[in-house]
Amino acid sequence: MEPVTIMAAFSAVKAGISAGQEIVGLVKPLAQLFDEIDDAKVSHNKKKNRPSILSANEEALDTFIKKKQAEDIEQQLREVVIATRGISAWNELVALRTKIRVDRKTENERIKQEKTEKLELTVMIGALLFVPALIFGIVMFIINNTPK
Repeated sequence: MEPVTIMAAFSAVKAGISAGQEIVGLVKPLAQLFDEIDDAKVSHNKKKNRPSILSANEEALDTFIKKKQAEDIEQQLREVVIATRGISAWNELVALRTKIRVDRKTENERIKQEKTEKLELTVMIGALLFVPALIFGIVMFIINNTPK
């Protein structure tokens, strides 16, 4: 996430809102802006916990500044949306973002659970097929190799 990218996304959204465009018409720029804001926040939290070639102070300042810039832009966007559409529009937008984020997380967890269940079922079926085949093979080996 570069400050230039986040500023470009913010400028596009701000210009669209100022020009009277409906929020629906700004879906792509808004999505990009929120993605950039979220990336800045997540990046800051991830970088706090991993080694880097930068000094700890440089990395901390870099990620902190990017995070604060993203928060400032989010605040400016909030002010623009409230000024042009009202507080209810902002609250609706925030609620929608939260709902979608939770829905996606739930869906990803459901998909992960399904994959785990399918893997367990596959292993179980494999074991149910392998064990009788193994027993049959051992019995046949014994029958064929017993002295007559």
